[in-house]
Amino acid sequence: MPNEIRDLATVDSDSFPYIFEKHVSIPLKSSSGLVRANVYRPKDSTQTPVPVLVTYGPYGKDIYYGDFHAQSFSEVNPSQKSAHAAWETPDPGYWTSNGYAVLRVDERGLGQSPGLLDTMSKSTSEAFFDAVEWAAEQPWSSGKVGLLGISYYAGSQWRVAALQPKGLSAIIPWEGMSDYYRDRCRHGGILSDSFIKFWWNRQVITNQYGRPGRAKRGPTQQKWGEDTIEGDLSEEELLANRQDQNIDNAGNFFRDDDYYASKEYNLQDIKVPLLSVANWGGILLHLRGNVEGYSNAGSKLKYLRFITGRHDLPFYYAEEVELQKSFMDAFLKGEDRDGWSTGKAPKVSVVLRKGDVGFNNAEAERQYSRRDENEWPIARTKYTPFYLSPDKSLKTEKPTSTDISKLSYHALGTLEKPELVHFSTPPFKETTEITGHIVARLNVSMNPYIGGSLTKDIDLFLTLRHIRPEGEVFYTGTAGDPVPLCKGWLRVSLRKVNTEHRRNRSWLPHRDYFKSDVLPVLPGEVYPVEVEIWPTNVVLEEGSRLVLEVSSGDTQGSGIFTHRGENDRTKERFAGMNHINFGPEYDNYVVLPIIPPQ
Repeated sequence: MPNEIRDLATVDSDSFPYIFEKHVSIPLKSSSGLVRANVYRPKDSTQTPVPVLVTYGPYGKDIYYGDFHAQSFSEVNPSQKSAHAAWETPDPGYWTSNGYAVLRVDERGLGQSPGLLDTMSKSTSEAFFDAVEWAAEQPWSSGKVGLLGISYYAGSQWRVAALQPKGLSAIIPWEGMSDYYRDRCRHGGILSDSFIKFWWNRQVITNQYGRPGRAKRGPTQQKWGEDTIEGDLSEEELLANRQDQNIDNAGNFFRDDDYYASKEYNLQDIKVPLLSVANWGGILLHLRGNVEGYSNAGSKLKYLRFITGRHDLPFYYAEEVELQKSFMDAFLKGEDRDGWSTGKAPKVSVVLRKGDVGFNNAEAERQYSRRDENEWPIARTKYTPFYLSPDKSLKTEKPTSTDISKLSYHALGTLEKPELVHFSTPPFKETTEITGHIVARLNVSMNPYIGGSLTKDIDLFLTLRHIRPEGEVFYTGTAGDPVPLCKGWLRVSLRKVNTEHRRNRSWLPHRDYFKSDVLPVLPGEVYPVEVEIWPTNVVLEEGSRLVLEVSSGDTQGSGIFTHRGENDRTKERFAGMNHINFGPEYDNYVVLPIIPPQ
């Protein structure tokens, strides 16, 4: 780095109920340099070593939760607020009072950690690996390390756990993607650019190491941590010291591009006990990753828990914190009250969304009941096809017409109002539960506009909605916004399914998304495609209907997770008419995972 690295670590043993060590330097073994961390530990940990909870991420070890997101912090469970509370991480006040140390590490290139800012990369995961091993080696550490955190602080857990650092004993990835390409950046091969831009510009580069003015507070300037120990860097130096996710994701399209390939790892390499917590409302971020992470991890002791609510608050609910503590106590302290270490704890815990309790209302969502299962997907699932018909119905009976027809819509519509075709079931005559993975099979084609450019592809956007006689039921989305049941996407030129891959399943087609997988999409040609729709749960009451929406772009419920990349969905490549084709050789259906009553 341009400025000389300094050691300004401090120890405060008197001002707080715990020992607070600030700006502690952790030397890197996997590469040159260091990362810096804050340590919060019980005052008796010098005599009696304690297990350590480690977080490693971009949002700033020194940024107070109340500064990062004041509204969210005002709603957090009061027992989880302390002087050093930080966004999406375990509260030091609570955990140190319960016999744990908390190590909060600034990711390389961010906060007070010098180096190249390259989020979610191989090199930054290796720096996380070094931090975990460092935590296990400290004299105040028992040698047992756990990982606990939300979103980014969860997504990074999968990767470092696969590296198997010494001392790592348990992980709780709470709402965290496990697949960078499929879960976050390119849904069905389509760039999810809006969230990446929002996240990067608001929460990442604002905390880059060397960024001027982070500690300022004024009418138009938010306090964003502390100024860099070594001083500010110039704009040219800042630019040279970061990999911009907006640029990298827009400029790379396939999983075997070097950029995406560098994010890959094998979930089967994860061997430590894990509790994966998935939110049914995370229909555009994380949900898929928590489910697939659980399904494919190599851990002998692994558990999957579903929740509802916003992504920021449930982590701090009293009952959820007690669950976290129970799990960590079992593997970091040897105090197993609930059978986690013996496999007696329920493997899967499903919250059942029944009725209309509104959205963004934590107290109302407590009405939802919970049920334990022995596996995922649920073994007694009846995968039931519901057939699309030209009359826009959605029924279990296959259409009998011999006529060939199609339903058409403009391929791009407008950003404000995409075009769509929707199909509705008749009202359900009895209570019906749908829980699990969904796949749709559609026979699609396209034609360019007369006088227009040669259209070369189709982007499919699918949404499943729950309609009661009173109207649509909306659920709590990631940011507290109203969302439908679930969504799915596919770029038709990337329709190729790897049927030989060990992860390919009838209810979840596996795509590699390699450059070599690109297939032509020609005008007029009908292509049968299988579209993955993210997993969901709903208990449909008598009189409810399901609506399947096939659209030309993002529709209600997408929020900040839209797909509007200027170079990704160009008029030259996509503008024209899209068609769903019907006839004796064109069966269109969506397979729903129906759970029979016990």
